[in-house]
Amino acid sequence: MAATVLEGKPIANQVYARLTSQLTLFQEKYGRFPGLAVVKVGEDPASEVYVRHKRKKCEVLGIRSFAHDFPATVTEQTLLDLIDSLNGNDHIDGILVQLPLPKEIDANKIIEAIDPDKDVDGFHPYNMGKLFAGFPRLVSCTPLGIMEMLQAAGISLQGKKAVVVGRSNIVGKPIAMLLMQAHATVEICHSRTQNLAAECRSADILIAAVGKKFCILGDWIKPGAVVIDVGINRDESGLCGDVDYKKASEAAAYITPVPGGVGVMTIAMLMANTVKAARLREERKQ
Repeated sequence: MAATVLEGKPIANQVYARLTSQLTLFQEKYGRFPGLAVVKVGEDPASEVYVRHKRKKCEVLGIRSFAHDFPATVTEQTLLDLIDSLNGNDHIDGILVQLPLPKEIDANKIIEAIDPDKDVDGFHPYNMGKLFAGFPRLVSCTPLGIMEMLQAAGISLQGKKAVVVGRSNIVGKPIAMLLMQAHATVEICHSRTQNLAAECRSADILIAAVGKKFCILGDWIKPGAVVIDVGINRDESGLCGDVDYKKASEAAAYITPVPGGVGVMTIAMLMANTVKAARLREERKQ
């Protein structure tokens, strides 16, 4: 039996419906809508698409979007000065710096300069530390979106074995922490894992977050497993994921498509984080 496809759009629409109600209440209570500053450097094609989608969704929801676009030649100090200004701007609740940045700029330094209360990407060491300590605050959007998808599909995680392939700070590590906090037994694999195929075949929940086309083969999937493909890769036929989708869907119970799966949820959770950051900031004023 073919796998049930976990489409991101209907689940994201559920998130947007909740946010619309929350934004109405927020505006009634505080007399304003949340503000999100999006900083883009250079003209990376993928970044252009992501930023455009983010700004459009802000417009649809009523979140105020503040654009700060720079050429690739911008200096690190200019970005640091901008972030310092945004940190002190009371109209800004969230700050997002679109990655990747030019190699001349230290991305870690830029991220650490963001006020943790406005870190809607969830990348700041303070917010990462809160997540790892078991007190999630503002959490990285893609892992948050994955958890939303699993919950919406009614997939139980308690006692299940989850294998995460990829150990980045953006996806691999935070999704491992969220799965563990949902009482799954979690294993993180990476490029130096021995016998990766066997580890994948043991997974009830398999999260692929490598960024390499079809690095997870179809016969690596345990029958009845849940497969979440985070990878977005481009080849001559278009976009594809890390998982050999066609063959994997023959064994899996659930699988996310690429495109149309996790990527859609990432933007939805960015909006959710922006609303959450705005609410937390207003509550602290009282």
